[in-house]
Amino acid sequence: MSMENQHLEAHRLRVEEWLRNCFQDREPRGDLYDAMRYSLLAGGKRIRPVFLLETCRICGGDPEAALPFAGAIEMIHTYSLIHDDLPCMDDDDLRRGRPTNHKVYGEATAVLAGDALLTAAFEFMLDPAVSLPPERVLDAAGVLARAAGGQGMVGGQILDMAGEGHSLGLHEVEELQKLKTGALIAAATEIGCALAGGTAEQRQAVRRYAERLGLAFQIQDDILDVVGDEATLGKPVGSDAKSEKNTFVTLKGLEECRELVVKLTQDAVGALSCFGAEGDGLCQLAESLVNREK
Repeated sequence: MSMENQHLEAHRLRVEEWLRNCFQDREPRGDLYDAMRYSLLAGGKRIRPVFLLETCRICGGDPEAALPFAGAIEMIHTYSLIHDDLPCMDDDDLRRGRPTNHKVYGEATAVLAGDALLTAAFEFMLDPAVSLPPERVLDAAGVLARAAGGQGMVGGQILDMAGEGHSLGLHEVEELQKLKTGALIAAATEIGCALAGGTAEQRQAVRRYAERLGLAFQIQDDILDVVGDEATLGKPVGSDAKSEKNTFVTLKGLEECRELVVKLTQDAVGALSCFGAEGDGLCQLAESLVNREK
């Protein structure tokens, strides 16, 4: 395993351990914490926390000190998946090869589990025990708040719902995905840089990387929704067509989308040139995400 891959795998393992331990001391509240942990510990690529920790490292920071923020961004991502799967949203029965949260715990508990994960994210980030300069902590928390709310992920979900049964144009689809998918990915890298006390040049570079990669990631997701295998993906395929949503594939076709994924990935990797060899881990991560089959 290369040094870059060792760093990425070490980040992933740190995050998994942190997530397993983060609610162990909580007093039970019915099924709430079980429901939260059911989705939080269901696997997944952990790409957002890994982005955050690796960006922190290459910008000169301490990934160990940034762990609460890596865990927090995964909590927010997980809450969004719980809510997206609800009958009032995408109405999905399967997530990561298992029944969705509301199928196991009921709709009301699923809603509350998502709510609790969202608020827990800020609880952990703003814990007085966090051993980072307060101005960096506040900077990072502000970045995540903006990326998760109406100007970011939630705003993208609203656009997604509004697009069901309507013919969205390319610009509208790009804006939707920039918010719904890209905002948290971009926030992960920007937070990592902020926690490390990185330079303005570094922050601009990692944000450019994440924005291009986030778009490539979503286009690949759209491709897999058409050509992917349900058993491999762990979720239903063809859901976009079922909801009559316009996607990059319906607007551009499979071949052009595949070419665009390659171009966007090249742009993302090029944005990291200021880091030299230190950016190799993020470059490899970009390649693995856009070549994935699930």
